[in-house]
Amino acid sequence: MYREPEISEDIRQSMVAWRRDIHANPETAFEESRTANVVANALALMGIPVHRGLAGTGVVGTLANGDGPSIALRADLDALNMQELGAQAHASRCAGKMHACGHDGHTAMLLGAAAHLAQHKPFRGTVHFVFQPAEENEGGGRVMVEQGLFEQFPADAVYGMHNMPGLPRGQFAIRTGVMTAFLDTFEITVTGKGSHGAMPETGIDSVVVAAQLVNALQTVVSRRTKATDSAVVSVTQIHGGDTWNVIPEQVVLRGTVRTLDAGVQEKTVAAMRQICEGVGRTHGATVALDYRYGYPGVINTAAETDAAVAAAATLVGADKVHTDIQPTMGSEDFAFMLQKRPGAYIVIGAGEGPNDPPVHNPYYDFNDNILPLGAAYWVELVKKQLPVA
Repeated sequence: MYREPEISEDIRQSMVAWRRDIHANPETAFEESRTANVVANALALMGIPVHRGLAGTGVVGTLANGDGPSIALRADLDALNMQELGAQAHASRCAGKMHACGHDGHTAMLLGAAAHLAQHKPFRGTVHFVFQPAEENEGGGRVMVEQGLFEQFPADAVYGMHNMPGLPRGQFAIRTGVMTAFLDTFEITVTGKGSHGAMPETGIDSVVVAAQLVNALQTVVSRRTKATDSAVVSVTQIHGGDTWNVIPEQVVLRGTVRTLDAGVQEKTVAAMRQICEGVGRTHGATVALDYRYGYPGVINTAAETDAAVAAAATLVGADKVHTDIQPTMGSEDFAFMLQKRPGAYIVIGAGEGPNDPPVHNPYYDFNDNILPLGAAYWVELVKKQLPVA
């Protein structure tokens, strides 16, 4: 069963135009001024009141139709700091920046839903269209919440959506409970005693200590975490030294930790601290761990997950809505909004074949074929959550 989305051809064309314009002009965390202007101007032309300034470049449009419940629908605005390698006409015009995660498409789909809802108003209550900056690494969702998102725009529930190239177009996936990982980062500073490279016995080799730390940290997952739990500890940067014949005084390691449970998260931190202290003491070096808690896990609430499933199933059929998706070790700062309000985060299939580039790939480009379905999902969710009496 598949029901053709009720989004008009005019709105579909507008979504494609918005999406490709935003894609060609990517802006990264807290710098999305041009993108915010595109969104705010589009909402204003729909007759939707616009608020600007939360988290700097955030935009919130509010569409009310009588008394009733209220919900918030969220899309993200920002691009990534990476070079696009695709050759499409709308490829990035900004060196070193590209929309490699599909936020351009997320923004266009929510604008398309806003356009349809403003024209038809098939609901009773209030819809807040939340366009959030700085999802990638910088926690724009947290900043919007801290600056009063839900105090200024009260919502009974909040919903998010992300595209997934690995899931076929025309399908959705979601789960109740933990959907994405807790994201933390760390920096380990190893301080030894610098010396001549030909006379290591006169110093304390910070490079050797750092190398042993990289190996030892892998035992946090392989030997200290239950096989039925999930954790990832990845050292992703090593910085130290300036020339060939000098053992540096200091080496810095940086990396990321992902977990799916707060208890596992705390055990991981404790194990890392113990390892850093032990390896440092063994070699007579100072090893300082700076552990930085980042994004919490996205945790979907049961009733709102059921509502998201019902909306998606109305469009594509229950057999095309997967409710047993495994949690991903990726992360999402939509989690900060879910800490304040019940809600659900769903993924929409964007795949056309086995060779589709994944997100965060330099050849990735959002699949415009899913724009009408994504907008229709938002419309259906509003109709189900804010029914006309």
